[in-house]
Amino acid sequence: MAEDSQEKEGLSFKEQILYDLAKEKGTEQPKLVEESNDLQEKLGLGQSALPSAQEEEKATASETDIPKVQKEESGEPEPAPLESPLPTVEQIEAEAAAREEEKEFNTHTTKVPVSYPTNQAVEETKVPKELVQPAVYGTEQDTKKLSRSNRTAQTINTKKRQNKIAGKIVKTVLILLLLGIGLTGFFAYRYVTSALQPVDAKNTKYVTVKIPTGSSTKAIGTVLEKAGLIKNAQIFSYYAKFKNYADFQSGYYNLQKSMSLDTIAKKLQQGGTDTPQDPSMEKLTIPEGYTIDQIAKTIAKLKKNKLSSDTFLKKVQDDNFITQEATKYPNLLGNLAKKESGVKYRLEGYLFPATYNVTDSITAETLIDQMLAAMDKTMSQYYDVLASKNLTVHDVLTIASLVEKEGSTDQDRKNIASVFYNRLNQNMPLQSNIAILYAQGKLGQKTTLAEDAAIDTNIDSPYNVYKNTGLMPGPVDNPSFSAIEATVNPAKTDYLYFVANTETGNVYFANTYEEHEKNVQEHVNSKLTQSSSSN
Repeated sequence: MAEDSQEKEGLSFKEQILYDLAKEKGTEQPKLVEESNDLQEKLGLGQSALPSAQEEEKATASETDIPKVQKEESGEPEPAPLESPLPTVEQIEAEAAAREEEKEFNTHTTKVPVSYPTNQAVEETKVPKELVQPAVYGTEQDTKKLSRSNRTAQTINTKKRQNKIAGKIVKTVLILLLLGIGLTGFFAYRYVTSALQPVDAKNTKYVTVKIPTGSSTKAIGTVLEKAGLIKNAQIFSYYAKFKNYADFQSGYYNLQKSMSLDTIAKKLQQGGTDTPQDPSMEKLTIPEGYTIDQIAKTIAKLKKNKLSSDTFLKKVQDDNFITQEATKYPNLLGNLAKKESGVKYRLEGYLFPATYNVTDSITAETLIDQMLAAMDKTMSQYYDVLASKNLTVHDVLTIASLVEKEGSTDQDRKNIASVFYNRLNQNMPLQSNIAILYAQGKLGQKTTLAEDAAIDTNIDSPYNVYKNTGLMPGPVDNPSFSAIEATVNPAKTDYLYFVANTETGNVYFANTYEEHEKNVQEHVNSKLTQSSSSN
């Protein structure tokens, strides 16, 4: 020991450590301090590169103690220590590099189970489970020491996730909005479409409504909606504007829930009645130029027959009823023909041809009254004109009944009326086949050109205007407004003759009999010759 002390007195602390290590391994101690210093200079090691004495002692103790324990437990004799030469420069450099690397990367202590190998094979040391601890990573300290780039990356990722979530929310909201708009539009379309349909297509019951004077389309729609005739007043107003329905009339109307908006609008344009009327169950249309006999046959064809042709014909010839109606319509019926004149029907020519409503309460009396009222309304505009021309309503309607059948166009009718007036003024017979056909009960039947040419002009009848001058006892049919207008305001001509082709409807006029005979030969007889030769 004295020798060791004397040898180590001149060594530095690091040299002493190297000396002790070499001694324990059984190697020769460095003899010269200069050799150690030279070695350190070659290696470039400073004070910090070498381990401290305490660390070296702990490491040495650990390496020597563990094998001893293992040997004691196994009962094997401890082998003799092997002599190891002094570490070479390369070994020391490798060891120093390993220590430097360990120092650099092991900043944080990680508890892991370790074992230390010895120079000979030993059994693996069994470490108790309670001493084994898992490695711990990502501690709070690690998080705090994250680099700025890592924190920026985390922030960006967080924002991306937030933006993605926000995008999904926005898309969901937009989809819900679009779905809501689509559903709203769909139901709105169905509602409008439904509002345009009849309220009840199978309900034919009539509802009476009053449209006040000066009502707007919107106000009319409100009245109709309250009556249950339409579904929505606003839609009716828009529809009427879209379809250009205007000039709605005031008055009372009988409408049905089965009617479409178009039907209702058109009826409102026609005008209502001044007083409430029973609703119509059926329509009775009387064509222009129909006779009373033809009207009776039309009545017989009614489906919901509240009337009969017999009751109608009986009432139309009832003198008491006629007197009652003459009191009601004095301007119209003031010059009515007497029975003694040979007139077939006193009211023939006074029943205005039009379409009439057949109600539950209709009777023959009320129907005839409606027809007389319509004719009185038509003639009311001419009453003053007729008085100024010294004409009676009976005269005008009698001539108009011939004009109705002889001509088809307004101009032809005006010319025909002019012929009749010119012949009457010259006391010439009217010579119209229409009156004779009426007397024969054939008026209204289709007549061929041959039948018309072969007509018997010698029959004994007050309606034979070939034999008798002047007018017939009364009209032979119920004339239209066009025929009445032509008779009241005829054309100013010198025509005394005309011939009509009953098949084509063309009318040919002449001032003289010679011209007339030429027209007859050309437009009637020649056609008859061609027809007979073809047969």
